[in-house]
Amino acid sequence: MIKCHLSKILGERKLKISDVANATGINRGTITRLYQETAIRVEFEVLEKLCIFLECDIAELLELTEQRKIA
Repeated sequence: MIKCHLSKILGERKLKISDVANATGINRGTITRLYQETAIRVEFEVLEKLCIFLECDIAELLELTEQRKIA
């Protein structure tokens, strides 16, 4: 499972979803799904914009919490 730490990062920096959407041009719904960890897929461009805006590494934003065996 992949865990997204966007809500934690935004909370620590006192940023709102609308702040991120306005600054990055990323759709508010996309950011909300990442924030609430309900996103099924994310484009690399979105991850890149978030990392640049938040000045963080991808590993700070996303974490692989458990590995499942692939049959």
